[in-house]
Amino acid sequence: MTSRDDPGKHHQHRVFSASRAAHLDTWFRRVLYRPDHLAERYVGPGDRVLDFGCGPGFFTREFAKRVGDTGRVYAVDLQEEMLKIAKGKLESENLLSRVTTHQCRQDSIGLPSELNGTFDVAFAIFVVHEVPDPEKLFHEIAALLKPGGTFFFSEPPIIVPGREFEDKVRLAGESGFRPVDRSWFFVNRAATFKKEQVPG
Repeated sequence: MTSRDDPGKHHQHRVFSASRAAHLDTWFRRVLYRPDHLAERYVGPGDRVLDFGCGPGFFTREFAKRVGDTGRVYAVDLQEEMLKIAKGKLESENLLSRVTTHQCRQDSIGLPSELNGTFDVAFAIFVVHEVPDPEKLFHEIAALLKPGGTFFFSEPPIIVPGREFEDKVRLAGESGFRPVDRSWFFVNRAATFKKEQVPG
């Protein structure tokens, strides 16, 4: 059964409101999740990075620091207000020149097709459970990544039960990704994938 076969299953959680954005970017969360360590592990200088569901830029800023002046981070969110908050934080840290913000649609990332196959790494952190069609999302992310590119996603276990997380891992595997690591991202389930190499 795919998410298209059972669309209601993935509509149970509302999008986290931008009016509560301050809760997503606190000193406590920075100590707990260490976005700098996540960036160091997966992002390198010159990389092109997709931060899907970027919210107020909690992880985006660390990704932007890592890519340097030769890289690029695409910060994507459904809510215009979240993107405004993220841009303000990036500007205050002189990082905005390294970041492109993009407002997606509820049913699609919506980045230009000429960007397909150009991303080195993609992140979807604590957000896939808010997406109406995770299968479509995974296909879109796979299209954007280079062959061999990395995809990291994590979900909170209180909101996303283990079985649902396993369903998403399976969907990702059916969308052109090869699982390479399963872990706990602090108290959250996480999986890392590589985009399958094109044969030949």
